[in-house]
Amino acid sequence: MSINEISSRVENDRVLILERIFDAPRDLVFNMFKDPEHLKHWWGPNGWELPVCHIDFRPGGIWHFCMKCMDKNQGEFYGMESWGKVVYKDIIEPETIVYTDYFSDAEGNINQDMPSTEVTLEFIDTDGKTKLVNRAEYVSAEALKSVMDMGMLQGITETWNRLEDRMNEIK
Repeated sequence: MSINEISSRVENDRVLILERIFDAPRDLVFNMFKDPEHLKHWWGPNGWELPVCHIDFRPGGIWHFCMKCMDKNQGEFYGMESWGKVVYKDIIEPETIVYTDYFSDAEGNINQDMPSTEVTLEFIDTDGKTKLVNRAEYVSAEALKSVMDMGMLQGITETWNRLEDRMNEIK
């Protein structure tokens, strides 16, 4: 796998594993996932911003956020808001972040009609670069298929490209 390339595979019909190597030290990559001032600059696909980003970065803490489409060229998506809520389960700095990811509303109420995801992010030091491994376990094969059909792989690719750009700006 080369830098900027995402490798993906599915295990057990409901676990999606994404990997990418970033040309940045592990501490910096990890910090990008915990600092709201960094997240606001890169979280979400192209054309989407993060106007709301409240983080309590600790086990049991919550990250409540809103992604909003600001790109008029995205047609019907322009102006759309997508709210999310993360509940952190385990954090080992700068190695691992484990959380449950939910769709929510602006008040933080979990949307029971959308699948939640158990996510483990691993940050692996590889000679000054960082291999990021995102392991997302869905409640069912159908839940995984539904997020894939929503364009999740393209979205994460664009998001991680924006992460790379943000790190290049500040390092």
